[in-house]
Amino acid sequence: MHEIKLEKLDDNRWLVPKVGAMRVPGIIYASVKIHDLLGHDESAKQVANVAHLPGIVNFSLAMPDVHWGYGFPIGGVAAFDMEEGIISPGGVGYDINCGCRLMTTELTLPDIRERIKDLTVGLYQHIPAGVGSTGHVKLSGKDQKKVLEDGAAWAVKAGFGSVSDLETTEDGGCMTGADPEQVSVRAMERGKEQLGTLGSGNHFLEIEVVEEIFDEKAARAFGLRKGQIVVMIHTGSRGLGYQICDDYLALMVKHQSETGIALPDRQLACTYLSSPRGRNYLAAMACGANYAWANRQILMHLTREVFEKTLRIAPCELQMRLVYDVCHNIAKIESFNLAGIEKKLCVHRKGATRAYPAGHEVVPARYRSVGQPVLIPGDMGAGSYVLVGQEKAMSETFCSACHGAGRVMSRTQAIKSSRGRSISRELADQGVLVMSAGKGTLSEEMPEAYKDLNDVVQVVHDAGIAKKVARLKSIACIKG
Repeated sequence: MHEIKLEKLDDNRWLVPKVGAMRVPGIIYASVKIHDLLGHDESAKQVANVAHLPGIVNFSLAMPDVHWGYGFPIGGVAAFDMEEGIISPGGVGYDINCGCRLMTTELTLPDIRERIKDLTVGLYQHIPAGVGSTGHVKLSGKDQKKVLEDGAAWAVKAGFGSVSDLETTEDGGCMTGADPEQVSVRAMERGKEQLGTLGSGNHFLEIEVVEEIFDEKAARAFGLRKGQIVVMIHTGSRGLGYQICDDYLALMVKHQSETGIALPDRQLACTYLSSPRGRNYLAAMACGANYAWANRQILMHLTREVFEKTLRIAPCELQMRLVYDVCHNIAKIESFNLAGIEKKLCVHRKGATRAYPAGHEVVPARYRSVGQPVLIPGDMGAGSYVLVGQEKAMSETFCSACHGAGRVMSRTQAIKSSRGRSISRELADQGVLVMSAGKGTLSEEMPEAYKDLNDVVQVVHDAGIAKKVARLKSIACIKG
C-alpha cells in the first residue's frame, strides 16, 4: 500500500486519492488540527483499504472522530451496492449496536444539587456495570429468542418502560430480519444473563445538565431547555454482540478464498451481501442490534427507578422522557438517490451515527419538522452534544455523522500516561463525580486519551452534515 498523502479539499474535508486497486477515493472529515492527529495511527490507511472492497459506492468515508480499528477505521462509513457489494463484520464492529440513549427530566440542577452523590451511588448500586457483569433480568431460552426478534418492544412488554419510548428509538428499537437460528450457542450463553447491564470500557451512564442551546427550534422539538437535568446512556449488545462478530469473522476468514475477493488487509474479511453467508450474518447482526435496544430500554427503566426512589419523587413530577436512542455500530439497508436513481445500499457505520434531515420518513413524526436527533458523547468530564441531521448529509455521507470524540491514545498508552494520577479526583475538582467498577477503567478512559469533543463536533457542524442543537455538561458518571 502506498503512503497515504491527504489532499485538502476545504476547511473540513481531506481527500484520500484513488491509487492502485482502490475502487473509489476516500474522504476524511477533519479540521487542520484533527488532520495533524491522523499521523498517530493508521486510520487514513484503513480508509484507503476499505476503498478496495467490491461494490463500494462514491467514497470510503471517515468522520472527524476517526481512529484505528479492526479492519475498518472507527468513525468509518461505507455504502455497498446490494448486488455487487459486500458485508463485513469488521465494518460493524465487535459491539453490535453500541449506541446512545438520551432522557430528559423536569428537574434542574438546584433540584438535585444536594443529592447528586446519593443519585450517583444509587445508580452505581442498582445498575450492574463492569466486565462480565450480570443483570436483574434472567432469561429462559424462549425469552431470549424473543428479545433477539423483538428488541426494545420485548422490554416494554416485560414492564420496562412504555410504548411511547419505541416512537423515539431508531427503527422503533427493532431491526427486521433477525433470526436467532443464525446466532451460536456460545453467543446465546454469553447474552443470557447480561441484559440490563452497562458493561465496561467507554460505556457509561451520565447525569448531565443542559449548558447551552444553539438551535432553539430543534431544542424545543427535542424537549431540551437550558438548566435541565438529562441522562445519557452509552452501551451496546454486551457479550452476545461480541460473540456474533467473533463467530462470523472467523467464518469469513476461513472461507475468504472462496469469494475471490482480494483484500489489502485480512481484517477486512467479508462476503457478498447476496451470498447465504452474507444473509446469515445480517440476520445474526440484527439479533445483536435488537438485544442492545432491549438492553438500553431496561437501563432507562432502572435509571428512572433510582431517580424516583432517591429523590422520593413521583413519576409525574420526574417526567423522565426518551429524547432519542441511536446506534453507531451497524450495517443497515437504506435507500439513497444516486445520479437520479433511487437505490438500496448496505451502509456500514462503525463508530458513526445516523443523521437524517427534516422531512425524511425515518425521522420520528414529532421531530420530522426539524430532523433526527444526533447524540454525540465525549470523554469523561467533557459532557455531550445533541445535534440534528442536515440535508447535506444525504448527498455527502449517506446520512452519517460522528459518534464521539475519538481516541488519540490506545488504552495501554493511557494507562501508562496516567500513572501516579488520580483521575477520579481530577474530575471531582472539575465538578464531575465518577464511580467505576473497574480499577483500570478510569485510566484507560482518561480525558487526554480522546480528541477535544468541541473540535470534532465543530467539523460536522461547519461541514453542514449535522447542526449543533445543545451542549450538555457532565455532573456525574457511572463507568464499568
